[in-house]
Amino acid sequence: MDHDLIIIGGGAAGLGAARAGQWSKADTLLVTDGPPGGDCTFTGCVPSKTLLSAARDGLAFPEAMARVRSTVERIAATETSDVLRELGTHVIEDRAYLANHDTIVVGERRITAPRILIATGGRPSLPPIPGLDDVDVQTNETLFDLKHQPATLGIVGGGPIGCEMAEAFTRLGTSVTLFETATRLLPREEFEASSIVEAALRSLGVDVQTKASIQRVDGAIRLHSEFGSVEVEALLVATGRVPNTGGLALDQLGLKVNDRGFIETDARLETSIRGVYAAGDVTGKLPFTHAADEMGRVAASNALGKGYGGRYRTDHTPWVTFTMPEVARIGVTESEAATMGGRVAYLPLSEMDRAITDGAEEGFIKLIAAPKRLTRRLFGGRIIGATIVAPRAGEMINEVALLMRSGSFTGRLAQTVHAYPTWGFGIQKAAGQFFGSVEGREARPARAS
Repeated sequence: MDHDLIIIGGGAAGLGAARAGQWSKADTLLVTDGPPGGDCTFTGCVPSKTLLSAARDGLAFPEAMARVRSTVERIAATETSDVLRELGTHVIEDRAYLANHDTIVVGERRITAPRILIATGGRPSLPPIPGLDDVDVQTNETLFDLKHQPATLGIVGGGPIGCEMAEAFTRLGTSVTLFETATRLLPREEFEASSIVEAALRSLGVDVQTKASIQRVDGAIRLHSEFGSVEVEALLVATGRVPNTGGLALDQLGLKVNDRGFIETDARLETSIRGVYAAGDVTGKLPFTHAADEMGRVAASNALGKGYGGRYRTDHTPWVTFTMPEVARIGVTESEAATMGGRVAYLPLSEMDRAITDGAEEGFIKLIAAPKRLTRRLFGGRIIGATIVAPRAGEMINEVALLMRSGSFTGRLAQTVHAYPTWGFGIQKAAGQFFGSVEGREARPARAS
């Protein structure tokens, strides 16, 4: 065999896997058809959060986009092919496909390893809207290359990307219309979280249209929905992702994919072909950079039989929508917990001192606990989910993630002394409700919506 492990794909999952290979001192080859870093570095998290920050800082469009380019270049420089090689990973910059369970083909070369990891990521999907192919459509892969600020912007898709970019471009001075086919924005989140984000966007001037499916698009970028027509200078489509599996020859190997084309794996991220693993967006599990990084490390460790392996658990992975306020979530929602014997501790930010001092009272902390298998509700049971809507929700959720990952009792959150007045102090205050009344609030049974 030429190597111990071959990784196909240089995005977050591939880089996570390469690090696991380095830690295990394995002979690892990474094959990437683009610069390492992938979607997150060049077209995802890094540019989008930079643009949001620049817009909130009051920068004009040219300066904001210059900051985006500078930030991307700075972060990309830390994960180049040369950097990976210096750290001990072999790198080939080219396309690859699978010849069989232990062989890939790159150009005219056949390269072997007993374990192969597919980490080719995903790409934006475009909905089948009549006329969409006839207009200039922006996705996250092209949006940050705009040279001129559009006076008007239509955004199709009210998920995290759509909401974040609606805020950013509105703050930059663009008139934004945001379309979502569901009854509310961020439909995967708690209803109250969606309501707060929608109200925040409307207060900035975003024209939010829910229950609005685009029926067709005309050549002048005129969007027609149930509520009429809107003409825009630019159009961003943010309606989901599809896996990058073209050219891998998966069909020839008989590797199983689901009805959406994502590669199926078991909990250890091994595919239907023994010795072939998959991680990141190509699996369709969770489309987040940190999830891909975790999957890459878990899959590589399992493949090599060394280091940090085991099962990958989506319920232990938090995610954040970086609007203002932020929406952070981990595990189940209250409605999902209603059938699990869940109990809910709820704290509105209006009853949290740090939110009052900062004049940021729109939001809440919701912790969801359930009985442990053997000890039941002793010491509060276990946390199975949380949603936080607050200016620093993305930082606050990590404490909950640690508790869930470690399998600790809910009471640890209530016991831990938090500095006052911090945003994290609200976590302790909310957790106390599982053990008695805290300023008039107690935990209650979870309710189905």
